[in-house]
Amino acid sequence: MNAFLNDILIKVLGLECIVIADRDGVPIIKASAEKIPDTALRSSFLSTFGMASLQGSKLGLGENNTIICMYSTYQVVQMDMHGLIVTFIGSKDCNTGHILSLSKDVEPLLIELRNVLNTEY
Repeated sequence: MNAFLNDILIKVLGLECIVIADRDGVPIIKASAEKIPDTALRSSFLSTFGMASLQGSKLGLGENNTIICMYSTYQVVQMDMHGLIVTFIGSKDCNTGHILSLSKDVEPLLIELRNVLNTEY
């Protein structure tokens, strides 16, 4: 699984990190370049997707499955897929559309990972 994520990192110019976490922000698997700030890999940061989705639903916007955040040096794309949160961190110049299109590539891995996690718990 790690090799698969590393292959995606190599293929997408500017993509720096992929983290698959549970809804509480606990990382399950990750692949990253060394220059990613440690704070971006903390549970407190990875769990923000759930909090932001909850706030959006309170506004009557419906359920959210993707959040895109742009910062001065990075962009963060978080997706809720099969009960897991997939976080992509890329440079500010990384193609956001390309990151969004990765969901179809990552989906089979997530289904397999979800089945393994359900079996273990």
